[in-house]
Amino acid sequence: MILKKDIGKLKIHFIGIGGIGISGLAKYLKAQGAKISGSDIAHSNATKYLSSIGIPISIPHTPAAITDQDLIIHSAIIKPDNIEIQEGKKKEILILSRKEALEFILCNKRVFSICGAHGKSTTSAMLSAIFPHFGAIIGADTKEYGSNVREIQSQSIIFEADESDKSFLNSNPYYAVITNAEPEHMESYGHNLENFYGAYREFLHMASRRCINIEDPFLGTFEQESCRLSPSKDISNISFYLKDDEPYTRFSLKDLGEFEVWGFGGHTAINASLAILTAMSELSIEEIRENLLHFKGIKKRFDIIQKGDLTIIDDYAHHPTEVKATLESVKIYAQAKQNHKIIAIWQPHKYSRLLDNLEGFQQCFTQGYDELIILPVWRAGEAEMVLDMEKLFGHYRPIFAQRIRKNGNTLELIHQDRVIQTIQNGIAIGLGAGDITYQLRGEK
Repeated sequence: MILKKDIGKLKIHFIGIGGIGISGLAKYLKAQGAKISGSDIAHSNATKYLSSIGIPISIPHTPAAITDQDLIIHSAIIKPDNIEIQEGKKKEILILSRKEALEFILCNKRVFSICGAHGKSTTSAMLSAIFPHFGAIIGADTKEYGSNVREIQSQSIIFEADESDKSFLNSNPYYAVITNAEPEHMESYGHNLENFYGAYREFLHMASRRCINIEDPFLGTFEQESCRLSPSKDISNISFYLKDDEPYTRFSLKDLGEFEVWGFGGHTAINASLAILTAMSELSIEEIRENLLHFKGIKKRFDIIQKGDLTIIDDYAHHPTEVKATLESVKIYAQAKQNHKIIAIWQPHKYSRLLDNLEGFQQCFTQGYDELIILPVWRAGEAEMVLDMEKLFGHYRPIFAQRIRKNGNTLELIHQDRVIQTIQNGIAIGLGAGDITYQLRGEK
């Protein structure tokens, strides 16, 4: 059977190869020796990079891309009537979704699998910095090596697992790391908390080793042997400073001494502590302390994309807990830069998330900024809904705009096709998982 063959000897075709999850698998498997090809509907930075390393890419999808491959892997958005899927079926090639393929790809690997509602990308990137000799597949580009994949051959891999579609259960965890288990993506669990926590419990039991944040209400009830972090008790002496205008957090962890890590905020210290405690089974504490300094942040997580009179920060925060933590971090950053004005620009992500967490969103903007700008909800494929945002969030006295536009070193607020305000100085922090990241960068 094809799944029993050495993965490094397979010919694998990826449909939807431009997506970050699929492109990550393609880059990783190429590094393991597999012969990779792919297709997508249009070129992107990901497809251009893949082409540059010798992967043939077909744009758009075409049956001609399906030749003698051993395996086809497709992204979640690819439908059964896709012409390449149909051609693969005709040729009796094994076809797997990304979720299905993970189990096959990771089954013989020593996987450090990191999941959680918040902080998993950052914690994964920190672990990758600590373990430069391990492969890595992360859900965002780490600035350390400019990619979401560390493309090396290794039996061990740092893997950011996804609980949103239950695919973390296919990640074959040797070491399970959970930052928190706050309920999200409940549609995948039938909106049933018992099913949700049951999946996390199954994930933990699958692993040989575990590291968890026991101040999470659910994780605090988990009694099986594990590395346990109690942030309020184990982390102390937190301080923040700028080095070359970049944010750093300094803290002490248990009796292990002092550590420094890129980023601001208590959540940064928590993420780093989980990474440190996980790594202690593999490296000396001095190696961990030194390697952690290689972490330089990840794209779209407190991503400082412009400095000067107007500092622009792009952050992926799209849940009330994340928004609150990011605003706390930007407040610390502003104080370090001598109290610059903070302009928060929020693009709500998905109607379902906004409504599921409405009370949290109505309460998470209580502090950490001087001015709030609210953009239209980023639908992310959902049907449009009519919401009275002025009524829901009017207590914050925000400015409502249709979009923002980068103009030189300034940001312009556009409403009804006219500029209603120009932001020339201070710190602008973009919050959201939609196209706000491209608006902030002047790419849209």
